[in-house]
Amino acid sequence: MKYALISDVHSNLPALEAVLADVDGRDDTGAVYHLGDLVGYAPWPDETVALLRDRQITGIAGNYDSTVATDYKHCGCKADSPWGEELSHLSYEWTRSHVSLETKRALGELPFRIDLRTMGGHKSRPQIILVHGTPTLNTLYWTEDRPDSFCTKMAKAAGAREGDLIAFGHTHKPWHREVEGIHFLNTGSVGKPKDGDWRAGYVLVEADAEIASVEFVRVEYDLERATEGIVQSELPDEFADQLRAGGTPKPVEVP
Repeated sequence: MKYALISDVHSNLPALEAVLADVDGRDDTGAVYHLGDLVGYAPWPDETVALLRDRQITGIAGNYDSTVATDYKHCGCKADSPWGEELSHLSYEWTRSHVSLETKRALGELPFRIDLRTMGGHKSRPQIILVHGTPTLNTLYWTEDRPDSFCTKMAKAAGAREGDLIAFGHTHKPWHREVEGIHFLNTGSVGKPKDGDWRAGYVLVEADAEIASVEFVRVEYDLERATEGIVQSELPDEFADQLRAGGTPKPVEVP
């Protein structure tokens, strides 16, 4: 069976629609799960949550989801500059003021973690563990440059053993590594990639008696619709530039 894992949609409805259409076009995908951060940075928070609800796609809470749901003082995002931090605050305040009570309630109902038993509950392995950041915090960034010792530490915290897979997002940069027989998988981002590729990203995991394969998928979507939606809203135009660049745009060189 193949599982489609999507993460970090961040209110980018056009990207989400394109990814779900791609999944629908495959006849070998049995289930779809999301790994959180459904809202923030783009102008369709209610529509994004509603689409996933209508499609009965379940998942977990990202830091953006849990902070919006609880009216926390900030989104739990990490910025690489003072201006980036200011942008994150502007996005957070816009999102909090534009989500409906129904959306806020739905975000608050999302669990921190989901465990999938690929062979059913009568078999203990393999297990696919879904979290947003790490098994300990949804705000902690699990980047590809983390050493193997960090991965094994997180595996121990999650109760993962050889043959299992831990999937997460949060950094918006996809990668996959195997350490001591345990798979560690960052699914990338549907709606706000940061790896230099503007296309929406998600992952297909084939698993039955073992984790058989991991496939990274990139999908083109209506980028113009997404960027125009941001520009026409009260959100900073920089978020549109970031979508076009697949991350933070490079500064313009002055001759």
